[in-house]
Amino acid sequence: MSRRCEITGAVPVLGHRIIRSGKSKKSGGIGTHVTANTPRKFRPNLRRKKLYVPELGRHVTVRLTARALKTVDKKGAYATLKRAGVI
Repeated sequence: MSRRCEITGAVPVLGHRIIRSGKSKKSGGIGTHVTANTPRKFRPNLRRKKLYVPELGRHVTVRLTARALKTVDKKGAYATLKRAGVI
């Protein structure tokens, strides 16, 4: 199963972890320099959640991010899931 939010569509994103060394010019040094550039992944904060939808009268299990969970709280389960195409 892919790491994808069913509501927002958030997926892992590739990036880099940048290592710097040296003292900044502002602090009296000669400036910072990049010494390493390591690839990494930024993964979405996924949760498996069982939501009760009163309009359907049943529970729906979805895999969503913490941010999408806030959207469900704000707009309601049925409206959010219908807009995302889950139900």
